[in-house]
Order: sequence, then structure tokens, then C-alpha cells
Amino acid sequence: MENIIKNHKKAATHLEEAAKRHLEAAKYHEAGNHEKAHQSTIKAQGHSTHACDAQKEIQKQHARTK
Repeated sequence: MENIIKNHKKAATHLEEAAKRHLEAAKYHEAGNHEKAHQSTIKAQGHSTHACDAQKEIQKQHARTK
């Protein structure tokens, strides 16, 4: 159960970071700084990928505990 909790927290943290980076990218686009917006978007995508990985682990762990 400890690993499930750990992965839930990991997924949540990465989703929060992805959201922050997407908002940051939007602000950079609004300011006309498209290069920084691109960098923020890449960071957001990385966090989203890590969140998806943690969610997959959660699903596997839940399937094993049933």
C-alpha cells in the first residue's frame, strides 16, 4: 500500500507542475515571448509524461491488490 500512496503523490505533484508550466507558457505567449513559451511547454510535457507513468504504476498496483 505504501507504493500506491507514493505513486498517487508522485502523479499529483507532476500534474501540478505540468499545470504551472502550461500557465507559464500561456503567459509567455501573451507577452510575445514564444521561445520561452516553447521551453515551458516542453517542461509541461515532461511532467505530464511522468504523471502518466505514475498512474500506470498505480493501476498495476491496484490490480495486484484485488
